[in-house]
Amino acid sequence: MHELDKIDRKILEALQADASLTNLELAEKVCLSPSPCSRRVKILQEKGFFRGQVTLLDPQKVGLPVSVFIQVTLNHQVKKNLVAFEETVKDWPEVMECYLMTGDFDYLIRVAVPDLNAYQDFLDKRLTPMDGIDSIRTSFSLKQVRYKTELPLNHLGTRSG
Repeated sequence: MHELDKIDRKILEALQADASLTNLELAEKVCLSPSPCSRRVKILQEKGFFRGQVTLLDPQKVGLPVSVFIQVTLNHQVKKNLVAFEETVKDWPEVMECYLMTGDFDYLIRVAVPDLNAYQDFLDKRLTPMDGIDSIRTSFSLKQVRYKTELPLNHLGTRSG
């Protein structure tokens, strides 16, 4: 694993907050000249620290104000059933997140939909007809208290740069 120093960490934090920063702006934020800053970003990219760059949309503005959390329990938690479920769910555009869980259920899914009718349609046409599902429990989000995409990096080594 690539050992990160303070400057690498600052670069990662700055780019998580705003991936649209120019190299000049980034260099200024992390107190480097542009050339070494660009070189460090390239190394971080090559080492796989970045999964991509996105623009985060406001769900309200694009007509997807309803977040639904779904707990799915499979009939049998065997490899082929897990793989089949995961491969199917990956193709559904409404599914924003999907996690294999420990505990009382197998998967936790977050779905973004415009309204309750759209969720009912998702349930009726996509989730319920799937083979191998034992139970589905749904919870609707009343209010988003916190949402962020920036990972906390304060646990990373602080080797001097």
